[in-house]
Amino acid sequence: MDPHYQVLIIGGGTAGIMVAAQLRKQKKIIDVAIIEPADKHYYQPAWTLVGAGTYDFDKTAKPMGSVIPKGVKWIKDKATKFDTVNNRVFTSVSGSVTYDFLVVAPGLAYDYDLVPGLGEAMDKGVVCSNYTDPVHTWNVIKNFKGGTALFTQPATPIKCGGAPQKIMYLAESYFRKSGVRDETEVVFATPGTIIFGIPEIAKTLTSVVDRKDINLRFYHRLVEVDSKRQIAWYEIGKEVQQGCTVIADKEGDTSRLDKSLQYNYKHVKVSVDGNRYGIHYDLLHTAPPSVAPDFVKNSPLANDSGWVDVDPGTLQHKEYPNIFSLGDVAGIPTAKTGAAIRKQVPVVVDNLDLLIRHHKIGTMSYNGYSSCPLVTDYGKMVLAEFDYKNNFTPDPKLKQMLVFDSAKEHWRLWMLKKYGLPYLYWKKMLKGKNV
Repeated sequence: MDPHYQVLIIGGGTAGIMVAAQLRKQKKIIDVAIIEPADKHYYQPAWTLVGAGTYDFDKTAKPMGSVIPKGVKWIKDKATKFDTVNNRVFTSVSGSVTYDFLVVAPGLAYDYDLVPGLGEAMDKGVVCSNYTDPVHTWNVIKNFKGGTALFTQPATPIKCGGAPQKIMYLAESYFRKSGVRDETEVVFATPGTIIFGIPEIAKTLTSVVDRKDINLRFYHRLVEVDSKRQIAWYEIGKEVQQGCTVIADKEGDTSRLDKSLQYNYKHVKVSVDGNRYGIHYDLLHTAPPSVAPDFVKNSPLANDSGWVDVDPGTLQHKEYPNIFSLGDVAGIPTAKTGAAIRKQVPVVVDNLDLLIRHHKIGTMSYNGYSSCPLVTDYGKMVLAEFDYKNNFTPDPKLKQMLVFDSAKEHWRLWMLKKYGLPYLYWKKMLKGKNV
């Protein structure tokens, strides 16, 4: 007979651990299990600092067994398939498990096939990513001797969309310290159309870009990486206006550049192949193309985009009322960050508690809150907090830190990033405290 649990959670990341901890601590729900194959649990927000040489990678990891809440069953296995009719989840090794209520929070998977060549290049030579190996990122940055430092990202959703910018700002600072900045052009190529979606934050980041003399290239969709020739190939995500160009001519004339594509243009080496533009790099930092895991994407739980099809307010599945999803795999239009999870967990926990005790969901609703701590330099940070409508929503508690405008760079926010948030994560959030 299959083992059965009142609440079964898929995923031992931030979302899964927090839900389990709050269910046990606040709601006294006894029968909870987590399916999670990994041996270690990582505090990934610190990987930006690891990649910049200012945080110890070993301090970002703890044994998975040490963060599984007391009294919660750890099924050390991988979920592979859903049987929603019979309230059952199949696993790779342990067989199947049944449930009364299911929480789906396995996090993201990487699909390197979406950007040919990137999988072979990732974390080798001068190609690096804080998302996969921040220690290698730091080695690449500190050994960089000049040339084109290219920071980019795929067109898919990624964890914390601001992360590819953060490491760029820190790297630029390190290049100054190491004496190679004068021989370096820093380029940020993004499929996006603006530097950041919140005007208050975009204004600050633009001033940072100006101060650091960085070239922004918008509408640049990464389509291939040629690691042998060190070229990142892009297609332009808009029709260039007649008479305008994507790059300057050989004489360096920039008068005809499409200004919506280029900001603070730098004449780095670019190859052209039909409608593709290849930026030659001496350092490449990117994020891997991110998708939902196959067992989610190919399941009855998924929407047309492959994410779990939940109500954006209640986080309850639209077809199966005993299933909830949160975190990176949930099909909701907000940033995929731990800060978002922090606000999603109480909604899921409240709904589960009321469904179990009263057969109805509660009135709590997730408003899309997320935040992105944007490190702009060693010792400086801005904090972007926003909701589904991209309203700038600073936490009033910041005033207790004497931070009165978190859209501007502040050293106190850097201290929050480096010391305060890791403490809150390990000692409060993962312990079931609602912070």
